[in-house]
Amino acid sequence: MADHFNNKPYGAWIAIDIAKDFNAVLSETKEGKRQHFRMANSASDHDRFIAYLRTLPAPCIVGFEVCFIFSVASARYREVMFNSWDKNDPKDAAVLLELLKQGVTQRYVDPLIAGHHDLQELSKTYYQVPLSRTRLQHSILTHYLPLYFPEMGKWWNSTRSVWWINYLLHFPIPSAVIKYSQEEFCQIASPVVGRKINKAAKLIELYETALHSIGLPVEEDSLACKTFQIQLRCYQEINDCRTQLELTAQAVLADNLDSAILQSVPGIGPINALTILAEGGDLRRFSHHRQFLKYCGFDLAKNQSGNYRGQEQISKRGNARLRLALWMAVNTAIAQPENSFQQKYSRYIKDAPQDKDLQRKARTAVAAKMARVVHGLVKSKQMYQGYYEKALPSGSIPLCGAVEAARTS
Repeated sequence: MADHFNNKPYGAWIAIDIAKDFNAVLSETKEGKRQHFRMANSASDHDRFIAYLRTLPAPCIVGFEVCFIFSVASARYREVMFNSWDKNDPKDAAVLLELLKQGVTQRYVDPLIAGHHDLQELSKTYYQVPLSRTRLQHSILTHYLPLYFPEMGKWWNSTRSVWWINYLLHFPIPSAVIKYSQEEFCQIASPVVGRKINKAAKLIELYETALHSIGLPVEEDSLACKTFQIQLRCYQEINDCRTQLELTAQAVLADNLDSAILQSVPGIGPINALTILAEGGDLRRFSHHRQFLKYCGFDLAKNQSGNYRGQEQISKRGNARLRLALWMAVNTAIAQPENSFQQKYSRYIKDAPQDKDLQRKARTAVAAKMARVVHGLVKSKQMYQGYYEKALPSGSIPLCGAVEAARTS
């Protein structure tokens, strides 16, 4: 990148440190003339900035810290320039300008221009919805439930237990149950619980549980009970919102070839496919899988100084949301039988299957493999196919056996 910029006779460089209300701008012409000013995030200031750019000698290059210039490079260069770790907007703009002049930049793909801005917003919204649900879930399970109906905790088994939330909305405390006779309760609660195997026995068990509950003796019309129901309704609304986002994602990606290719890989479902396409964009822009691995943060890095050589580990300096999607897909894939990801994981931990640290390293290695597979499949426009190879009695695999491998998944 440095040669690419240095070989071009640029007339001016513009460095912008982006903030919420005001942006710090520093410009420098090829003659060395600098101008430093602030620009508000308003249409009028943007128009004035564009008019100012037109007065500069062409061509000029503009750099943004959040877009083009790596934040770690900016921090390290700032320490070198000012011999201090502290920062402010004028300092940041000066650092960005120097990095810009040296060509220490990264390629930026605008999602709006590239066409995956809607996918990115859908993916990020879906990411935030389960986070809100998890916070509320912890509040319900660790505060409200132990106080008012602790015995109901044994029926909680997943975030998609719709009947459980619906039941507590109607019967948040034991007194809301035992005010009826057992027969009346079974008749009222039957449509609330929904379709269950052996529903009659389930309803009787729920009634007996309420009869012997040790929850606080609050009234059903008390403020404490009403606040509990408010939280339950919020949780129900969040679940409905998540379901709607999932249906939207499936509809948006229904005719998307890359999404179909991704979902053919074991462990990758509609949401993981959505995240990969939203955060990675067009994977074909990465000419080699190592570039995609680095973009995900799965590339290996090692600290070294003098004779010291640290251990190699993933850099984690890539797209965290993309890395998380691949990690979650791996957790699903290794739980499935007969796929190459599960086999790689098993080979990795065979010496110490109970070692948690080894399991974590194995998942990381498998996630890196999945990233390579995903990039290769999308680039070649091929669906994932699982094969097994016919081995000879000696254990070796002949070439013809590999060629005539039978499809298994």
